[in-house]
Amino acid sequence: MRKRLVSCVVLAGLLLGFSLPSGVLADPAAAPAADAAAASQDEYYELYKVLVDTMDQVERNYVQDISRRELIEAAIQGVLQKLDPYSSYISREEMSRFRDSVESRFGGIGIQVGIEDGHLIIHTPLVGTPAYRAGLRSGDRITAIEGESTEGITIDQAVQRLKGEAGTEVHITVLHPGDEETEEVALKREVIEVETVLGDHRNEDDSWNFLLDEERKIGYVRITAFSRETADELHQAMDSLTKQGLRGLILDLRFNPGGLLTSAIEVSDMFIADGRIVSTKGRNTDERVWDAEKPGTYEGFPMVVLVNQYSASASEIVSACLQDHGRAIIVGQRTWGKGSVQNVVELEGGLSALKLTTASYQRPNGHNIHRFPDAKESDEWGVKPNDGFEVKLDDEQLLAMVEHRRQRDVVQRHGKPGQDATQQAGDEAGKTEADDPASADPQLRKALEYLRSQMSADQS
Repeated sequence: MRKRLVSCVVLAGLLLGFSLPSGVLADPAAAPAADAAAASQDEYYELYKVLVDTMDQVERNYVQDISRRELIEAAIQGVLQKLDPYSSYISREEMSRFRDSVESRFGGIGIQVGIEDGHLIIHTPLVGTPAYRAGLRSGDRITAIEGESTEGITIDQAVQRLKGEAGTEVHITVLHPGDEETEEVALKREVIEVETVLGDHRNEDDSWNFLLDEERKIGYVRITAFSRETADELHQAMDSLTKQGLRGLILDLRFNPGGLLTSAIEVSDMFIADGRIVSTKGRNTDERVWDAEKPGTYEGFPMVVLVNQYSASASEIVSACLQDHGRAIIVGQRTWGKGSVQNVVELEGGLSALKLTTASYQRPNGHNIHRFPDAKESDEWGVKPNDGFEVKLDDEQLLAMVEHRRQRDVVQRHGKPGQDATQQAGDEAGKTEADDPASADPQLRKALEYLRSQMSADQS
């Protein structure tokens, strides 16, 4: 039993990243420090023993059998729960989805889906994907996947059944709006590249239209996450707008949960020519700073950054940077307040991982962004709108804005932007609310008012 316990203690130490006592130093002058180190290691040993004794008792005596992996993973999760909400354990089962979210790539058929009235509905196919080429469209109802009914299915369950290895086939049953008979569709999965830089609506060829106000040449660019490809996608959008004579820009970071620090730095650097972008400092790392460089900077036009209470992390780096340098006005609501940096530490050769908070970051003016658990509204955290540009939305307004935006985002091969097949058939001759990008979006209206006033002032 003793031998087994020692082995388990060593194993626990390896799992948790600590070292066990390695002997007493020979130098007498170092004795006090050595004694303190030995005492500390003895304490670790006793704590490991408690952990291993607990696991041993559970393994041998718990009323139901439970695997060692489940116990170890539960122990790891317990350790991380004592830290902060952003440090977490990524299990083997979750690693694939985690990589997809970071890299914005996955094997699938290329659709965005939702549950409406208990039915699995296609919100929009992604341009150029298997679903798009097969003619699937917004409003289609998926009634079965591989012959199994989708009645009562959740979004997560649907995504797991539709995703798979690139090159494999998935068979779905689809009911098109207005049809009485379903259609069987076989689709070969591909590696799907998820766009993170979106425009206001789709052109007739289903490319994004980034020009919100064609007469005044006001651009609109929405970043949904900061992935490896975001900066390249944004360069393409900005080059397109520049060729069209861009005179003002709205950068929409609402609902953006963040992503890669490097991506946020690249995006910030696109709009300021010099000066500090962000700095980070950790307990065991030196302070790191990132400064802007002149080449490739988009200048010479006013900017607005839209944020809300769901803009976090990398979104706050970008908005704080542009605000502190006076490059953009911030419109909307105070951001989430996540000023910490997580590193992904691979475990088991990359089969699982730790997402561990290792540093905090400061905005260019040196102020704090992170909202600590005991933070008050009066404390310094997050990114606040500029004076006079706070536009709060209640729950009803927020839902209306989200639905309005969803309607404008759908892929349309015919008809007006933001209309599905049913809307097009019912309103071909008249104008709909979807024709006005700001009709259900007070924050976007405020941004447009500011840019238009700036342009009028420049002309006078």
